[in-house]
Amino acid sequence: QVQLVESGGGVVQAGGSLRLSCAASGGTFSNYAMAWFRQAPGKEREFVAAVKWSGETTVYSDSVKGRFTISRDNAKNTVYLQMNSLKPEDTAVYYCATDRRFRAPISASYVYGYWGQGTQVTVSS
Repeated sequence: QVQLVESGGGVVQAGGSLRLSCAASGGTFSNYAMAWFRQAPGKEREFVAAVKWSGETTVYSDSVKGRFTISRDNAKNTVYLQMNSLKPEDTAVYYCATDRRFRAPISASYVYGYWGQGTQVTVSS
């Protein structure tokens, strides 16, 4: 059974940093793209970042480009999201996602079949 487990969320002041992790189990995901999404209260889930199976290609939303970095360690079946210069508008539940049909990073949430339970990130002003 495929399972994605996020960790690393918390409360941080504006301008601070957090590093999220997502550990995958129940299969080998080194051949597939992985992504991060987020959902703030009252808003739709939005794309944050995605990484190609090899790690050589990454895609970011305009709102986080230059502040967030996605990376992966295929030996550990883990994807990371380093978040710097955090802003109050980054407050949301962050989810990781993957799917065995795609190797290239994709920003559309509907293509991902596997999701984690989410981790809360709260940025105070």
